[in-house]
Amino acid sequence: MGELHIVNHPLIQHKLTIMRDKRTGPKDFRELLEEITVLMGYEVTRDFPLDDYEIETPMQKMVAKRIAGKKVAVVPILRAGLGMVDGLLSLLPVAKVGHIGLYRDPVTHKPVVYYCKLPLDIDKRTVIVCDPMLATGGSSSDAITMLKNKGATDIRLLCLVAAPEGVKKLQEDHPDVDIYTASLDERLNENCYILPGLGDAGDRLFGTK
Repeated sequence: MGELHIVNHPLIQHKLTIMRDKRTGPKDFRELLEEITVLMGYEVTRDFPLDDYEIETPMQKMVAKRIAGKKVAVVPILRAGLGMVDGLLSLLPVAKVGHIGLYRDPVTHKPVVYYCKLPLDIDKRTVIVCDPMLATGGSSSDAITMLKNKGATDIRLLCLVAAPEGVKKLQEDHPDVDIYTASLDERLNENCYILPGLGDAGDRLFGTK
């Protein structure tokens, strides 16, 4: 079963509180989302393998550690996931970036695919799927299915806020995928929004309604 990792570092919790506040505008919301993504990125990459690498410091030669040739792809779920890309690229500057476009049907609340563009070697990369909200789990589950259909096998999901319903669905549909979130919130409301949540992340990120 894929693990649920709740990354509850004090800095992350502090920044998330400001993001939740309805008075926080798009500029601060964007900046905070990027900052939290950087902090969470350390946990998402914690198990990356290392190998030995010989270097010479100003004092002497030594054998140090470096990432063991890990290839990474960052795949945001459009559009809110875009707000997490730069944070991850600041840690993983040579990662390739794919995009999966999904929107939630306002009546059925089910995801509808409208765009998918992925690196050709996605099957050889560790894939970090990012979306600020894991609500029903439908969009994330469908995105991960699309990635698996393209051959991806090492996939992890990075989100900001998750609902128990979304975690349950993702673990049922994709038991091999680990979930990293800053908060496991209470539940979904009748419109499938997370409570207490932080509203529509895309609208708050881009200043739309």
